[in-house]
Amino acid sequence: MGPGNRPLDMNWLEDFCALAETGSFSRAAESRAIAQPAFSRHIRALEEWVGAELVDRSTHPTELTAAGSKFLPLLKQAMADLEAARIKALAAHAQEGASLRFAATHLLSLTFFPKWLTRLEAGMEIGAIQMMSDSFQACEDLMAQRRVQFLLCHRHPQVASRLDATTYPKVLLGHDVLIPVSAVDETAPLHRVRDAQAVTFLAYGQTSGLGRIVLNQLRHKGMREQDINTTFVAPHATLLRSMVLQGRGVAWLPAMLVDEDVKQGRLVRAGGHEWDIPLEICLFRQPNEMAPVAEKLWALAAQGNSEKD
Repeated sequence: MGPGNRPLDMNWLEDFCALAETGSFSRAAESRAIAQPAFSRHIRALEEWVGAELVDRSTHPTELTAAGSKFLPLLKQAMADLEAARIKALAAHAQEGASLRFAATHLLSLTFFPKWLTRLEAGMEIGAIQMMSDSFQACEDLMAQRRVQFLLCHRHPQVASRLDATTYPKVLLGHDVLIPVSAVDETAPLHRVRDAQAVTFLAYGQTSGLGRIVLNQLRHKGMREQDINTTFVAPHATLLRSMVLQGRGVAWLPAMLVDEDVKQGRLVRAGGHEWDIPLEICLFRQPNEMAPVAEKLWALAAQGNSEKD
């Protein structure tokens, strides 16, 4: 094992700095509160680690060698950098403990989450928040990897997810509904949903939780695969809404997204209420104990919600 590969004791570095400052083995050992023989062994061990003599023991007071003079300022800078790194690590640890980390599907992060958070802030002081907005599948992955504490998403009781299949507690925060909508042809829907007739379908991508729910419920309502003419696939409801407005087909979109479009006549229902798909808005949490601020938020979120698992 070469000199640079030997274990390094941080105490040796402090000892060397004390020796350079005092110029005396005895005074340096005293300032370090260790016996002089042990102190001398530390300096020798450091020299072996460096691979060169750092002090000239023939001079009084003790002086540094050329290697020692070069080593000392670099050592002090390294020790200062190390202390700064320790302080920053502690600060990051404290911030992580005080921060809240959410994953949310795209639509809910833009619509439901800001208002819901404002209501929570009336009951607690909320610090830093990290929000990761993505597809439902990606949000599931973030929960499984413990990169977030909470997941906000749409859910349907008949369409289980990985979170339902495991031990992630959840609380019901609200309700929504998927409604089939179409652009308008004068006063009538440009596209319609009818029994036993093919529908020009604008679909969610495979990673979308809403996409799973829609396909499951359409099958449950008796719609056959040959009745679904998929002409466009998008990962998010907001993009599907844009394509519906362009008259490209029917999409099942959350009411929270299209209520205003329907009121203003930009979109109309493409089918009766029997084609509606009810949704839950749920907050999932990590099953293990979380930071105090996260536990407090969970307690507030669960207040007044009886449908808690």
